[in-house]
Amino acid sequence: MSHDHHDERPALTAAQRAAALNPPPGRTGGDLVVETLQGLGATTVFGLPGQHALGMFDALRRSSLGYIGLRVENNAGFAADAYGRITGEAAPLLLSTGPGALTSLAALQEAAAASAPVLAISSQIPVAGLGGGRHGYLHELRDQQASFRDIVKSVHTVRAASQIPSAIAAAWESALTAPHGPVWVEIPQDVLTAQTVLPVVTAMDATPRDLHARPELIAAAADLLSRAERPAVIAGGGVVRSDASGKLRALAERIKAPVVTTFGGKGAFPWEHPLSLQSWLEDRHTTDFLEDADVLLVVGSGLGELSSNYHTFAPRGRVIQIEADAGKLESNHPALGIHADARDALADLLEEVVPREDPAAAERVAKVLGRVRDRIAAQELTLEQDIVAAVRSALPDRSPSFWDMTILAYWAWSAFDARHPNTMHSAQGAGGLGYGFPAAIGAAVADPTRPVLAVSGDGGAMYSLAELATARQHDLPVTWLIVDDGGYGILREYMSDAFGETTGTELARPDFVALAESFGVPAVRTSPEALAADLAASLARTGPSVVVLPALLRMFEPTHL
Repeated sequence: MSHDHHDERPALTAAQRAAALNPPPGRTGGDLVVETLQGLGATTVFGLPGQHALGMFDALRRSSLGYIGLRVENNAGFAADAYGRITGEAAPLLLSTGPGALTSLAALQEAAAASAPVLAISSQIPVAGLGGGRHGYLHELRDQQASFRDIVKSVHTVRAASQIPSAIAAAWESALTAPHGPVWVEIPQDVLTAQTVLPVVTAMDATPRDLHARPELIAAAADLLSRAERPAVIAGGGVVRSDASGKLRALAERIKAPVVTTFGGKGAFPWEHPLSLQSWLEDRHTTDFLEDADVLLVVGSGLGELSSNYHTFAPRGRVIQIEADAGKLESNHPALGIHADARDALADLLEEVVPREDPAAAERVAKVLGRVRDRIAAQELTLEQDIVAAVRSALPDRSPSFWDMTILAYWAWSAFDARHPNTMHSAQGAGGLGYGFPAAIGAAVADPTRPVLAVSGDGGAMYSLAELATARQHDLPVTWLIVDDGGYGILREYMSDAFGETTGTELARPDFVALAESFGVPAVRTSPEALAADLAASLARTGPSVVVLPALLRMFEPTHL
């Protein structure tokens, strides 16, 4: 039977038809950008204006889009990344050419590593200068998109106004097709500022493609899991991104499989569940347990460096790997590789696996966790454990937290109970500094009804101080915990262990309390004993706040060396 796709197109309303036939005067390429974003369902954009991008920013004034301007492009990228993680929508990031664009690179690398949907739209030099001709335009790069091609999922270049809606729609679809990720659109300055008589953009179609598992692979995986004697599961960030934690729990309970979550998968499985191995991946007891599984199901993880206890993990049983990023299938271990979105594949497995009983499974889990606890207890790190517990007690269960690359975050990866999926996020994908506070700003924009926590060390905090102005300007409910140890604490520890002394790790820094107050942001200097109360009080305030904790923390001993 023939199928006429034209029948499926929504008819224009009378108002849309009138707007199409008589577009309002004074519109530019920039208007086509914001009209397309509105047509795709965007409500908020992040960014920072620059000379070549002013056509886009002028058009924002004529749109219903909310704009959150950050003070540094990299921080704007981190904010968009967090907005994408929290909402599951593509976060538009508007940037200018050359230095403005390039300053966002580290943030886009983190978004790529963490599969966060960011729609970066940058200006470009005028059309006449494209092609590497070295004309000497302001901000000119020989090939701007080449700097981004290694990082983003897809690149979309515009050379004429009529290409704008299709380029942005294709990028939107790419960003939101599993695995989510950042995408890059660039539009020349003169295309953004030129007048257009094209009809107003109304209905946009950019539906992400579904990524279904092949049925014969699901059948094979279900058979392996049903017949396993000692199944186990490693749940990664893909479980959180695809909102699959309920499916994961149902599957684990059906086949009595213990579950460990990766640092990117925090909250994917209930921390206190009898089958929960929690997140102690940098621990030989956990690694030994996973190696002993006769069937190991890895969902939404590539088993990279951190998830494999620094590549010391050597599974002895069969591995089943469900992964939306085809390039990560079997990239570290031979497996039955299933290219699929975690949620879809887990739903398929649930229908096919045969329930199994294993009265000893919970007992084996408790034994491993007991060994982990004993190992940490023997190192006398009560200060660190008390601080993790204080943060947990102060933070409301459903409030999101964003952790910079700092010793307290390294503890939290393993030891923090993220009580709900998609509430704990860190920069451990790419590992760059400065993520915590601007990301928390993006999350607060996504949902201003609950307080958001950012955690940084003093070194990482120095990357983001300018955004105190952003948090104050938009009155966002972000509390920033700065653990001040006078330097790059983890690097100090690494260098001391490896070389016996340190270089470049000690830092002069401001009085963070006075600094925050100079931005009009209330701040308090706390102590380990007062942290829980001071943090809870700050989180309960409206608007932004800062809590400074002077403390020298130590990491627990690694087991991979």
